[in-house]
Amino acid sequence: MPHTDQTLRPDLRREIAGTIGLLTDEHDFTAMRRYRSFAFDDHTAYLHQVEDLLRTLSAQGSHTMVALFDPEEYAQFCAESGLEPDTPVSRTRFTAELAATGPTVLYEGQPLAELVPDLVGEAVRQVTWQYATTVLARLGACARCGEDIGRAAFAHASRLVTRVLDTAGPGHRHLVCSVSTEPETLVAVLRSDKEPDGTARLDETEALEFASVLALGIATHSPGGLVMRTTAPDATERVYGWRLRGERLEPLTAGEVFDAYCTDIESGDLISPESGVDYCAPPDLGDDGHPTGHAH
Repeated sequence: MPHTDQTLRPDLRREIAGTIGLLTDEHDFTAMRRYRSFAFDDHTAYLHQVEDLLRTLSAQGSHTMVALFDPEEYAQFCAESGLEPDTPVSRTRFTAELAATGPTVLYEGQPLAELVPDLVGEAVRQVTWQYATTVLARLGACARCGEDIGRAAFAHASRLVTRVLDTAGPGHRHLVCSVSTEPETLVAVLRSDKEPDGTARLDETEALEFASVLALGIATHSPGGLVMRTTAPDATERVYGWRLRGERLEPLTAGEVFDAYCTDIESGDLISPESGVDYCAPPDLGDDGHPTGHAH
């Protein structure tokens, strides 16, 4: 039987990728209610409607991304583009812009209770990376040697991350880097898997962001640290830590690693240690812990 427009339409729908702009919290939702064309009046009901729509699109085979919709950014986008903000068409154009430039998460059938934290985390990650790279770019050249400070710090940070990863055997490695800056602490996460043959697998974008945050701490001599958790089959989970001091990563003692993991950041109260986890002193990074050039 020859194909008709009607029989081909479902197949064509599966070829279309779409993006939904999501108002994740009550505050942003309330801000959008000032537009008469925004039909929703209850945030909880709105979230249920979005989740139902995502399920429907998924059942139809659609590839759908969810983007973080920020009312302030939307108003600015409309002002700069000469658009009337109180129309669905303008919201659609802004969402299309988010699909290309903003934080997004692929909908794969997960409930919104799981998707929203991932989306917010992606947004924080993007802002952190943008802030770190902006500061590094603005540092300029060293007055003594003319070397670009930000670029040199990033190269050194990349070497340090590679050296840290090399200290662990086969298995999964989960790294967290924190750098204390004003107005708040920057945090980056890097996940990596090392095969028995020594081959390492990691997300290049995640590695770039991680190295940028570490580089910011190095270039600005800000206090910070790096923690690595290793997991491997038939092996005890281990946690290692280093303190960022100037341009070096200095190993923490096992006691310092234990204190860092078993102390509540907000209250300072002790937290029970995890069962089956060893808090260990890491190996010294040796010569790889030193920059190849001089300190700026």
